[in-house]
Amino acid sequence: MEETSLRNRREDERSIQSIQSKEHKTTSLQKEVGLLSGICIIVGTIIGSGIFISPKSVLSNTNAVGPCLIIWAACGVLATLGALCFAELGTMITKSGGEYPYLMEAFGPIPAYLFSWTSLFVIKPTSFAIICLSFSEYVCAPFYSGCKPPEVVVKCLAAAAILLITTVNSLSVRLGSYVQNVFTAAKLVIVAVIIISGLVLLAQGNTRNFENSFEGAQLSVGAISLAFYNGLWAYDGWNQLNYITEELRNPFRNLPLAIIIGIPLVTGCYILMNVSYFTVMTPTELLQSQAVAVTFGDRVLYPASWVVPLFVGFSTIGAANGTCFTAGRLVYVAGREGHMLKVLSYISVKRLTPAPAIIFYGIIATIYIIPGDINSLVNYFSFAAWLFYGLTILGLVVMRFTKKDLERPIKVPIVIPILVTIVSAFLVVAPIISEPALEYLYCVLFILSGLIFYFLFVHYKFGWAQRISKPVTMQLQMLMEVVPPEEAPE
Repeated sequence: MEETSLRNRREDERSIQSIQSKEHKTTSLQKEVGLLSGICIIVGTIIGSGIFISPKSVLSNTNAVGPCLIIWAACGVLATLGALCFAELGTMITKSGGEYPYLMEAFGPIPAYLFSWTSLFVIKPTSFAIICLSFSEYVCAPFYSGCKPPEVVVKCLAAAAILLITTVNSLSVRLGSYVQNVFTAAKLVIVAVIIISGLVLLAQGNTRNFENSFEGAQLSVGAISLAFYNGLWAYDGWNQLNYITEELRNPFRNLPLAIIIGIPLVTGCYILMNVSYFTVMTPTELLQSQAVAVTFGDRVLYPASWVVPLFVGFSTIGAANGTCFTAGRLVYVAGREGHMLKVLSYISVKRLTPAPAIIFYGIIATIYIIPGDINSLVNYFSFAAWLFYGLTILGLVVMRFTKKDLERPIKVPIVIPILVTIVSAFLVVAPIISEPALEYLYCVLFILSGLIFYFLFVHYKFGWAQRISKPVTMQLQMLMEVVPPEEAPE
């Protein structure tokens, strides 16, 4: 009898320890990301579709090789300075979720909510749509040699890519991760091929396009800002380590080191890739090219030129998969604070994936593809992104005076955040003044519309609004078989 009682007690203790262990695993993030992994995350996240589509847009706004290369270098410097400011924020406020917790700490819930709202409806889906459109253009280019692919074909293929990536990531985290690893390797291969080929051609004396490289430059405030928009699109992802601060080993050392090594490495790759393009194409030929890297491959790698569109397609689909793969993190943080529809942070019971958030991103991205083209979507994305980047870094300056008691393991000279804030303000305001376009108006209206939902569902929590949202959440929960993260099985 006593042995049976003792055995039962031991089994109870084991079950309690097992439950506590499971609770620990589901409520805390493991610190498993080291310096090398951090550098790889930065390089792998930044290098995507941008370097294959932005050279044409940057050149069209500068009209000369010299200013074009300077813009690419300046974008790298700005991304590095911005990332260093984020490093101070990330080690001062050690919460995952990127800009969201920093805006919450600096300015309170309304700017933080507007960021999560804008990220949910504008920044993340637009990025997804741009990358899939880039993939579609590069895949179509070899089949329409010498002419522009039909718009309906490009958009249908982009929508199919969104559907495929959304399905993969909704079905399996492991499958999405495997796809990401394979396509990241393909991305690095094509970057290396283009750079090495360009350096060989440069060594052989193909420097004609670099002579009088500032001749014909027609620069204006609006043109410079739009050139920066397209260049910075290629660098987007410079702040990604701040989304996983809680998972970094020794973040006070590894976060700034990964930034200082990773972003200049990307900048060097981008400048060398542009140099490679100009070794075989004049500025006019580059502007007339439907797909810059494909034209480069046709002239340099023939008869193996098919390698370029294939690997660029892998690179862009990998970038799109990475965007979708990380989609649930920000929504989960915002849902945890009660600032977002809870069902979007739920997890599939069968698949253990953030299926509602992923499917939502896919739907919004598909909607953006229908009326938009790459250039207008890049401007739309960059306007929203740099508005909040600037506001976040302004928060760093504000907290130097309002939160003096916060520990700052990394502290950048205050001139850096002030400079980045001023440049961000310029990037947001200059295009509106010099070259106003409807996409900026739509973006502002989208951002401000978030205030309506904030006051209805978050601040005042009107009873009728809660009565509307609750049954919708319950219906979606039953239909999609999803549960809150804390209720998800191991």
